[in-house]
Amino acid sequence: MTFKQFVKGLAIAILVLVLLFAGLLVATGSILTKGAKQAIQPVEEASNYLSTQVSNVLHPTPTVIPDPVTILREVRSLARLETVQYSMEKVITTEVGQGALGFLFGDKLLFVAHGEVIAGIDLEKLGPDEMWVENNVLMVRLPEAEIFISTLDNQLSYVYDRETGILKRGDVTLESLARKAAEDEIEKAAIADGILETAQKNAESYLYRLLRQLGYPEVIFVTD
Repeated sequence: MTFKQFVKGLAIAILVLVLLFAGLLVATGSILTKGAKQAIQPVEEASNYLSTQVSNVLHPTPTVIPDPVTILREVRSLARLETVQYSMEKVITTEVGQGALGFLFGDKLLFVAHGEVIAGIDLEKLGPDEMWVENNVLMVRLPEAEIFISTLDNQLSYVYDRETGILKRGDVTLESLARKAAEDEIEKAAIADGILETAQKNAESYLYRLLRQLGYPEVIFVTD
C-alpha cells in the first residue's frame, strides 16, 4: 500500500466515524435539551468540513498553467475566399485487445465528434493569365475549390462511453486516436456530400456579382 492510498483510506475511515457519530446524535435529538442540540452543531459543521476536504482529495479540480512564452513560427498572407461551411457529427469507436479475453484485457472507447469543414477557393492562385476578355466578355478560370479547415469542436465533442477490461489499464492514446480519426472521417464525409462542388458554385456566384458590379457586362467561368 502506498502512502497516498494510506492517506485516502485514513481520511475515509475518519469521515465514516464522524458521520456515524453525528447520525447517532441526530437520532437521539428528540430527547436532547436545547443546550445539547447547540453542542451538536459544531460536530455537524466539522463533519461537513471534513466531507468537503475528503471530496477535494479524491476528486481534485485540474489546474491549467499555460507557459508564458509564445513562439511565433510563421506569418503568411492569405487570399482565401471561404464559400461554404459544413457542421457535422460523427461517432467513432476505437478499441484494443478485443476478442474472447476482451473483458480482461480489452479497452474500448465510443467518441461522439462534432466538427466543422470549411471550403472555398484560394484567390492567390488566380494569376493574370487566368482572366482575359473576348468579345467584350470577361473570361475567368478559377482555381479548384479546396478544403481550408477541417477541425473538431472540443466543446461539443465528448467521450460517450468507455469499457476497460478488469486487468487492463486505460490506453492513454485511445482518445487521441479517436479524435484524429474523427477529423479525417468528417472531412471525407463532407467531400462525399459534395462540399467542394458547392464551394466552387458559390465562389462563381459571388465573383460573378462582384465582377458585374465592377463594370464587366458579362462574365463566363471556364474550366478547361
